[in-house]
Amino acid sequence: MTHVHLHREMAALLRRVSRDAILPRYRKLADSEIAEKAPDDLVTVADGEAEAMLAEGLQRLIPGLPIVGEEAAHADPAVLDRLSEDCWILDPLDGTNNFAAGKPPFGILIALAERGEAVAGWIYDCLSGRFCHARRGGGAFVDGDRITARETGANPPIAANSLIYMRPDRREAVRAAIAPHYTLVDIPRCAAEQYPRLVLGQNDVAIFERTLPWDHAAGALFVNEAGGKVARPDGSPYRVDEHHRPGLIGAASERLWEELARRLEPLT
Repeated sequence: MTHVHLHREMAALLRRVSRDAILPRYRKLADSEIAEKAPDDLVTVADGEAEAMLAEGLQRLIPGLPIVGEEAAHADPAVLDRLSEDCWILDPLDGTNNFAAGKPPFGILIALAERGEAVAGWIYDCLSGRFCHARRGGGAFVDGDRITARETGANPPIAANSLIYMRPDRREAVRAAIAPHYTLVDIPRCAAEQYPRLVLGQNDVAIFERTLPWDHAAGALFVNEAGGKVARPDGSPYRVDEHHRPGLIGAASERLWEELARRLEPLT
């Protein structure tokens, strides 16, 4: 299957899943349709329905290719063993806490990985219809238009740091190290929104502690292909099969990435 055909089919699939499984539940969830997987980590009936629809559609696109879905992996951690193979990686409803609260943003994240590295990624915003995609070596696109990451131009730079999964002592140390040098803004609690913000001139840098593949595979590829940089704090690339390894830095440019990495280096 050519990349153009794959992208066209993927766009249709994500729009259909959003229309049929996600948006009909928006602001209409019953209490019984929301559950807590872990403290401050929700799942809804829409997550499960969307993942089932996506899995069916992805199997039609590339029959037999293993699938690593967020909800399937929660139910059976052995699913994560597929990350070392060629596989699909999907987050059927990224930003579930926002969705359950009846507010944006939320979206769908899909990545195609080969031997532990993302080679294609798609990010769909369910409410606006914004559609980002990237292909390794082939650039990054928003709604079909090629895009280059741009800094906000703010001084100090704008940082949206996802520190909620850090130990409290480390969280405070990181905040103390960077607060004097950045304008700190709230995170969207949605990787499908946070990564595009690094490309679209809305945020300059981002720190992530938890690096689960369904949250980061598509977004990291998108930023890197747009000319920004997402990498581990030591500069090594993000791999989907290293999901237990904490720490990831994203930035709208190489310059901003290096600057933030230097400030964090004493804490590693």
